[in-house]
This record gives sequence, structure tokens and C-alpha cells, in this order.
Amino acid sequence: MGFTSIVTDDEPAPTTGLSPDFPFVYDEWLSHPAGLGAVPPDRHGTEIAVIGGGISGVVTAYELMKLGLRPVVYEIEQLGGRMRTVGFEGHPEPRAELGAMRFSPSATLFHYVNKLGLKAVAFPNPLAEATPSTVINLRGETHWARGPEDLPLAFQQVSDAWSKALYERADLPVMMGAMERRDVSVIKALWNRTVREMENLSFYGFLASTAAFSSFEQREIFGQVGFGCGGWDTDFTNSVLDVLRVVYTEVGDKQYRIVGGSQQIPTGLWHHEPDDLVHWPAGTSLARLHDGTPRPGVIGIGRAAGGTGYVIEDVSGDVHEYPVAVFTAQSWNLLSRIKCDPDLLPSDLWTALERTHYMGSSKLFVLTDRPFWRDRDETGRDVMGMTLTDRLPRGVYLFDDGPDQPGVMCLSYTWNDDSLKVATLTAEERLEAVLASLAQIYPDVDIRSHIIAPPVAVTWETEPNFMGAFKSSLPGQYRYQRALFTHFMQDGLDEKHRGFLMAGDDISWLGGFAENAVGTALNAVWGVVHHLGGATHPDNPGPGDLFDELAPVVI
Repeated sequence: MGFTSIVTDDEPAPTTGLSPDFPFVYDEWLSHPAGLGAVPPDRHGTEIAVIGGGISGVVTAYELMKLGLRPVVYEIEQLGGRMRTVGFEGHPEPRAELGAMRFSPSATLFHYVNKLGLKAVAFPNPLAEATPSTVINLRGETHWARGPEDLPLAFQQVSDAWSKALYERADLPVMMGAMERRDVSVIKALWNRTVREMENLSFYGFLASTAAFSSFEQREIFGQVGFGCGGWDTDFTNSVLDVLRVVYTEVGDKQYRIVGGSQQIPTGLWHHEPDDLVHWPAGTSLARLHDGTPRPGVIGIGRAAGGTGYVIEDVSGDVHEYPVAVFTAQSWNLLSRIKCDPDLLPSDLWTALERTHYMGSSKLFVLTDRPFWRDRDETGRDVMGMTLTDRLPRGVYLFDDGPDQPGVMCLSYTWNDDSLKVATLTAEERLEAVLASLAQIYPDVDIRSHIIAPPVAVTWETEPNFMGAFKSSLPGQYRYQRALFTHFMQDGLDEKHRGFLMAGDDISWLGGFAENAVGTALNAVWGVVHHLGGATHPDNPGPGDLFDELAPVVI
């Protein structure tokens, strides 16, 4: 099954891989024929610990392998992390995306999607072209729409208010032009000023401070419905900077899903045999270097004797020493589930980990005999649509691969407080509660009669090795996130703090989107190469080589 590139030559480069905090162009570095650099030949075959087998860990390991190093991946559950695709009982083909499920057209992430030949199709977000019908149910009233123009005037006014707020308070047209041109100097000037002005401001505070959102009712509608991916109220307490990053990078627009499931990306890279290997023979893959499976989860990380490396202990009791270790798992594990040497990180990094804020999230999926929601009622309208509501389910997403194939319903997609409302319920109990709630919106639709397998559900904040869906900073936490993100630059650290690097969603500026986790993985690759005495090619400088020019502002 082939993949056709989402971005064509006559379109501007995607903005999704370009962070306003650190506008390094990862996709150009990744695709350059000179490669990501080289390590001294006597370092070839050196084992490097990579803790965590999510997308960040697998990308880190894959790129280190290509450079001639021997990554040793530790994973306590399964490859993929929060890229977790599961099947239904009696229907093993993966269909439900418990974690990451929608992806913006990042040239960085899709570098790997293309490499694996995976297919991406438009994601059925509210009011998107790929969505036949969108239903908004608020305060007991239901509105059907094919596009924004079909919504009542109040919703259009809220949309206009959001646009006006961004134009007046957030330099939207100037910043978007700079992002499309990849004009680093303008991006840096605008964003550095924004950080200084808004670092202590919550998203709700930003809305309430604008003339455009002077009405509480408008803020309430915007929070419950929003635009693009859906409602925004679960982000109201978060830093407005996190929301502006979403806007400027357009990660909430033009989203896609991976046919067959997103977990195919990390598992595909695990088995992929690169053509451009250094040191290793043709046919080498991460799977072959690991005899098929990663090493078990880590329970201890300490300094080696003499402080020249790291001692890793896994759950089987095996202890192994490495000159460098890259930690890509959920960062709170370093505070609780893994016994760590206190000198593993500088004190400011330990504080930053303690302060990291995570978003909770729950999903409930069912498999249906067919995509029955495309049936028409007596008015000629679809019997169901993608649904946004202030009721228990909050968001309902509908997936189908054709009229003769089973359909998948994400019957409920919730965040934070809404996620906690179902966290203690079993999947079956959630199903009963959600169906009862949806019956108030669709009284004439018998969803239950179409379900052909037991439901599947997840609550990420109760998953012991994840403890949340993704990080999202609170007001005042910019300095913590800066400390975490810039940790790959280690020349200024005490010798005892060098050689242990962090990567992953938690370390990125914008949590919850896979391409940002990939960017931190590439930072870690540069950090490993630098630590081992290697360097990038002069024609293809890496993130550390351009750090002084692009560094996030210090406040």
C-alpha cells in the first residue's frame, strides 16, 4: 500500500516541524544527503542505552544505528508508547488508536511514514472536508453542519472572535508568513517578545483579556466546541504559549490518520533495514540487533565507577554499563518508578521534572458491523455525525474504510476532569454510561444493535508507566520547559552530568504531537554524537551546531 506525499513541490513547506522557540529545520537536516553526522571509527559498535520504546526512543535508536552505534533499547511494555493501536476481540486487525491518532503533515514525522510506505488519509475532525456531518450538542440543543457556514450565528461569532483575538494580540498574520517562509529572524523576534509578554498568562486569561471575548457565553462556547480539533476548555488553565504554538505550527489543521494504525511507525522502524548504514552489514535492523525484542524495563540508573558512564538495571536483574544513555520514557518515571543516582541530573533539571504538568485523557472505542452512521433518516440527513457535546462523551469520532467493512466508533474522547469522570469505570461500564448519554442526542439511533465486539478503553493518567496523555505547561513554567528542552547541550554542565540525555514528548515545547517528540529524538542523536567526539558534516549542521543562533529566549 503506497503513500503519496501530503506536501507537493508547489506548496509551502509545512510549518508543523518548526518550533517558534527553537526554529531549527529538522526535516532539512534529516533529509540532507550528508546525513546526521559521524562518530570516530573506533566508536563504531559502541552500545548506547535507549530507555523507552515509543516513537522518540525508536527514532533515536534507528538513527544511532545508522551512524554505526549499537543502540540497546529498553521497553517495559510494548514498542510504540502512546502510539498504541489495538484490535477488538475476535477481530485482530488493529483498528482503535488508544493514543496518538491524528497527525499534521510534518515533513519530519512523514520522513519516516514515507520510508515505511504507510498510507495516510484525512482525519475526520469536526467540520473537516473528510467529515460527512458534524453535530454540535450544547445545553440540550443539537445543530447539524457540513461546514462552518451551516452553524448558527452565535458559533460563527465565536469563530470570528478567535480570529480577531489572534490577529490583535498574537501577531498572527506576520508570524504565519514568517513560518511559511521559514524566516528564522522574524520568528525569533516575534516569539521572544510574546514569551516575555505572555509567559505568566493562562489561555483563559488571554481570552478574557481580549475585547473579542468580552462575553462569558462566547468563552464558554469556544471552550466546549472550539475550532479545528474541537473544544479548548481543557486547555483553559494551561499557558497561552502552548496554545499559540499549536496555532503557529498549524498542528491542529489538515490532520491525517495512518491507515492500519499509527503503531506501525515505531514497529516498522524497529524492523526496517536502512540502505545507508555505517559499520553494520546490509540487512541490519534494530530487531536483529536485539534478537527480535527490546530489553525489559529499567528499574535503576546510576553512575559507573569513575563517573565515565551509566549503569542500567532492568526488571530481570540484569545490570549493564554504557558510556551514554538516552531516556525517552515518561519523565516522571525518573522521580518514582526508577531508582536514580541523585547526580544523574543537575538540581534545576530535577525541579523541572517535578513541575512538569500532564494532561489526562480517556477514550472508548467500539467496533460496528458497518459504518451505519452514513445511513440517511427521513430528512435525507446522516443518522449520526462526528459529535461535539457538553455531555459525558464530549467527542465522538467515526471511522470507516468503506460501506462493506466494519466501522470503528470512538464513542468518547475526553480530557482532564472529563477523563476522571470515567477513570474508575470498566470499559463495559463506560459503554453503558456513554450510550445513555448519546441517546439524549440521537434518540432514534440504536447504536448498541450495531456493536459486534466488546468495547476497548484507556485512561492514560491511570496507566502506570505513562501517568498522563502528554505534558502541557502551566503559566510560569516556561523556564522549566527550557531547561528540559536544552538539556542536550551539555558542554556547560559539570562532568558528572554529561552523557545522560532526555528526549520525548515531555521534553518538547509542544506536547501531544508526535513530530515534536521526533525533534527531541534528533536533538538526542546530535548530543550522543557530540559526546562521543563525533561531528556533523559542515554542509549539514545539526541543532547543537546552530544552538547559539536559535536558542530559546532566557527569561
